[in-house]
Amino acid sequence: MRRMIAVALTAALGFVAFATASSPAQAVRDDFYMGVDVGTLAEVEASGERFYDGGVQGDALEIMADSGANLVRLRLWNNPYSTSGQPYGGGTNDLAKTIALAQRAKALGMDVLLDLHYSDFWADPGKQIKPKAWANMSYSQLTTAVRTYSRDVVAQMTAAGAKPDIVQVGNEITNGMLQPTGSTSNWSQLSGLLKAGIAGVHEGGTGIEIALHLDRGGNNAAYRTWFDNARNQGVQYDIIAMSYYPYWHGTMNQLRTNMNDVASRYGKDVMVVETAYAWTLADGDGRGNIFTSSHANESGYPATVAGQTQFLRDLQDAIADVPNDRGRGLVWWEAAWTGDTTWAKPAGMSYINDQAGESNSWDNQTLFDHNGNKLSTLDFFGEVTGGGDPGTGENVLANGGFESGSGRTATGWSVWASSSTNLDAAFRETRGSFHQGGAKFTHWKASAYTVSTYQSLSVPNGTYTLTAWIMNGGGQNAARMYAKGYGGSERQANLPVASAWTQVSLTGVQVTNGQIEIGFYSNANPGNWINFDSVSLTRTV
Repeated sequence: MRRMIAVALTAALGFVAFATASSPAQAVRDDFYMGVDVGTLAEVEASGERFYDGGVQGDALEIMADSGANLVRLRLWNNPYSTSGQPYGGGTNDLAKTIALAQRAKALGMDVLLDLHYSDFWADPGKQIKPKAWANMSYSQLTTAVRTYSRDVVAQMTAAGAKPDIVQVGNEITNGMLQPTGSTSNWSQLSGLLKAGIAGVHEGGTGIEIALHLDRGGNNAAYRTWFDNARNQGVQYDIIAMSYYPYWHGTMNQLRTNMNDVASRYGKDVMVVETAYAWTLADGDGRGNIFTSSHANESGYPATVAGQTQFLRDLQDAIADVPNDRGRGLVWWEAAWTGDTTWAKPAGMSYINDQAGESNSWDNQTLFDHNGNKLSTLDFFGEVTGGGDPGTGENVLANGGFESGSGRTATGWSVWASSSTNLDAAFRETRGSFHQGGAKFTHWKASAYTVSTYQSLSVPNGTYTLTAWIMNGGGQNAARMYAKGYGGSERQANLPVASAWTQVSLTGVQVTNGQIEIGFYSNANPGNWINFDSVSLTRTV
């Protein structure tokens, strides 16, 4: 498999990035989850944002399911509206929205993980605010309310054909929930609330697994302390759920140590139910992002699509390595939070007393770009789960017609150059002659240059045909289309001199290792040019 310095062509940033090694997905148990959290999706869609796969508009959830995502995680807030009825934002995840999203997921064959926050808005280690309706309840009353609410929610979801497969009783309850009543400083009361929630879930529906969720995935001491207390109090559950963001929660090795230890110590499956990483440092809504260059430096992965994908590969590998098949899967948090849908509206900020201002600070950690185009990171989901397999005749390349892109950059395509000064020799064009549509890709420069425009992707094993339409002014030292890294010797097709659009192809490319790189290479003299368009890689057998 190719290992070379790669240069990512980014018109906005113009920097040199280095390709990282990738390997086939680690083998996993049959019920391993590659999930997506889509809490804001209904509000994102209502705001007018649209989603695309290879330039074709589609439903975001369907695109993710077709790519191999097999679980949806949905948060639920008790009553995310002010007393005057103003929505809190951040998805405003009431029961009606949650049921509607769960029904969509079920229709696509996906499982559902229900995340009960037991609050009217965001619950996390720093805030576990009781719902307005429960604010003045005694401990006994609160326990009853938790049980009844959990039962009724699950029963209504079940009746609607959207029964959850897993239920989190609380969200990031590292310091407890429904505070101050359910603080970890009073484990007797906290365990009572947990047991009430668990009992309610089981009363509302059968065959549902229970997850208990903490943040700090790399902090083994915190997990031992918390789950030792839960065990001592007799709390019964199925899954130890973790949040793991490498820029907040420790190194990948620390996560591995923690997962391996708690899976063995408590005899439970482990699952990373929240994770994400940036694919760019650009800010989609112009109002600031959580992830910055310092986070990339700290985490060790570049903030590029390739860096994001490598992080995901390494994380999946760590989870799959948990002994005795106790690694249950992962969930990418807010995979489709594009646009300027805000984390909180004024009413929500007032409720939690946080006036940080309206923004989407997550839009560079999604699995879609700022224009709603699917990132190639999503293809790794299918590599793990076996989903997203192309049928014969289906183009597995992203954006083969180059219709999707920003300026001189084409979505889904990368560029290697012999030096950074040659980056500008490879670019997307929207003027001149096209084979189809209104865009093409070009190699040209007034001085000598060497570049390659390529896609590296994971595909099911099989026999493939690579086809493209080209125009070529000629004069290059070398000009070719190629396929390599698929388990066999590199295949090449020289590009003929052609003043009109001409088809070139490579047939019988036998993929045996689940991956392939295809691309176009030019070693050119000053003024030499090539256009290419309508590129497809299709499985024939």
